[in-house]
Amino acid sequence: MSKRIIPVDGDALTKEALSRLDQPARRLFLRRALTLGGLSLLSGCAITDEPSAEKALAKISRFNDRVQAWLFDPNRLAPTYPESMIARPFPFNAYYDEAQVPDVDAGRFRLEVSGLVADRHAWSLPELHALPQADQITRHICVEGWSAIGRWGGVPFSLFLRRVGADLTAKYVGFKCADDYYTSIDMPTALHPQTLLALTFDGQTLPRRYGFPMKLRMPTKLGYKNPKHIQAIFVTNTYPGGYWEDQGYNWFGGS
Repeated sequence: MSKRIIPVDGDALTKEALSRLDQPARRLFLRRALTLGGLSLLSGCAITDEPSAEKALAKISRFNDRVQAWLFDPNRLAPTYPESMIARPFPFNAYYDEAQVPDVDAGRFRLEVSGLVADRHAWSLPELHALPQADQITRHICVEGWSAIGRWGGVPFSLFLRRVGADLTAKYVGFKCADDYYTSIDMPTALHPQTLLALTFDGQTLPRRYGFPMKLRMPTKLGYKNPKHIQAIFVTNTYPGGYWEDQGYNWFGGS
């Protein structure tokens, strides 16, 4: 017997799922980020890998982004922890083996800045280290299901964006990395007080395995949104996507 495929309307699916929840339950549901699986359970639909399901998934993912952006509080801080809880060694994680970590020449490195900014000069590492620094002990949460606490130090990203004269009303900040990774974030997250252009880990120069010469550390985002080995930053109103996001991961990626 051939399997009957039920076409899926993403917008109708979302509305139906939310209509079945009372207001308190709906807000809790949204805070935990809507998923395709959760919506399929609520609606009773059988979702397959046919084009209709892919289209629904894309709609739900975009809905996820809007909901997470609406719920995000730019002034709410992620939890911080005592030094005794730092994971040593901190896990290595990438889409390649550790032997393939890029080897960036510190002396020749320059951070490129472009897009909607007033100052486009390329920054050397000594220039970045000369800016005011901050540090945090926060939890890194991986989409794969594990987490670890680490200490990160560096330049508050909001300070850096203001220093280069970024248009703070722009929608996105994008990143290009030495390992060909790329991603982008929303401006409110970029300006969050705990978003850090990290130059150190656990009091030492950021090791290669953790993202030398710098990574963006955001305890309000899942791990894949925290780019390592950053070489270029740009501010834009054009949606830039991301390495995993272009493969179906949720773009907002809030933790």
